[in-house]
Amino acid sequence: MNPTTNFPSLLTAALGTFAALFLLEPILLGLMRAFGLYTTVEERTCRVYVLFGTVIGVLDTPGLHILPFKLGLPAFFVNFVGTCYKLDLRLDQEYLRSQAVNSEEGAPMGIGIWYEMQISDPTSYLFKNTDPRGSLRANVSNATVRCLSNMPLAEMMETRHKMSQTVRTEVSEKSEAWGYRLGSVYIRKVHFRDKGMIRQIEEKVVNRLRQVTSAIKQAGANQVSVITSSAEREAAVEFARAAAVRPNMIGTALSEIAADPDVAGALFDILETQRILEAGPRVTLIPEGARGRGITSLLAAQAGPVVPARPAAAHPPAEVMEQ
Repeated sequence: MNPTTNFPSLLTAALGTFAALFLLEPILLGLMRAFGLYTTVEERTCRVYVLFGTVIGVLDTPGLHILPFKLGLPAFFVNFVGTCYKLDLRLDQEYLRSQAVNSEEGAPMGIGIWYEMQISDPTSYLFKNTDPRGSLRANVSNATVRCLSNMPLAEMMETRHKMSQTVRTEVSEKSEAWGYRLGSVYIRKVHFRDKGMIRQIEEKVVNRLRQVTSAIKQAGANQVSVITSSAEREAAVEFARAAAVRPNMIGTALSEIAADPDVAGALFDILETQRILEAGPRVTLIPEGARGRGITSLLAAQAGPVVPARPAAAHPPAEVMEQ
C-alpha cells in the first residue's frame, strides 16, 4: 500500500472524526444531563431538586455529582416531571435610605441602614416565604424604626455602632426562620428630615463661625496692640535715656574743648562760619587801603551796610568775589 495515495483518505477520515466528536460531544453530554446521569454545581451555588412537591435532594458542594448516587432512581426523570431550583449562595447587601424616626426631643430624623444577607437554608428560603428578601427588608426597616425611635438626639448622632448591634439583634432570629441569614448591619447615615430645621441649623452654624472668626480677629488685634504699645514704650524709654545722656556728653566734650583756648576759638569760628554759610548770605571781600574804602562806599550806596571781613595778614591783589 502506498502511503502517498492513502494520505488524502486518512486526512479526510481524521477531519470527519474530529467534526463528529466536536458536534456529538455537546449533544451526548446534554442528553446525559437531561436524563439525570450527572450535573455540575458551581462555586457558591446550590441545586434543590423537587419531585411531586417533595424535596428529594439538595446539592451545595461545588463539583461534579452523579445524580443516581445522590437522588436514586428519581434522578432519571426528575428533570422531566420535577423541578430543579438553582440558588445563589453568595453574600448580598442592600441599603435602606432615610428610615423615618423621631428623637426624644421630637426632631424628625432619617436613618440610612446598610445590611448584608445570605441564604442559609435553601429549603426554608424556597418554601417558607414567598418573598424572603422583601420580608427581610421590611423586618429591618420595622426594627430600625421600633428600636431607634425616641432616642436622645446626641446619642442618636454619636452611637452608631450600638444602634447597629441593636437592630441586628432584633432582626436575626426572625430572618433565620426564612432561611435567610442576616450578616453585618451598619447605620451609615443619620440626618434631619425637616428642611426648615436644616436651614436653622445651618444659620446657627454660620453665625457661630462668624462669632468665632470675629473673636479670633479681635484677639489678634488686641495682641498686636499689646505688642505695639510695648514696643513704643520701650522705644520711648530708650529715646528718653538717649536725650538725657546727650547733654551730658556734649557738656563733657565742650568742657574738654574749653580747656584749650586756641581749640575753643577755632571751634567757635568754624561753627559761626558754618551757620553763616547755611543761611546763604552774600559775602564781599574788600581789600585794605584807599581803594577798599572807595569800594565800600560804592557798595554801601547800592546795597546798604556791608559787614567788613576780618583783616588778613597778607592778601592777593584786590578783587571782589561773590559766593
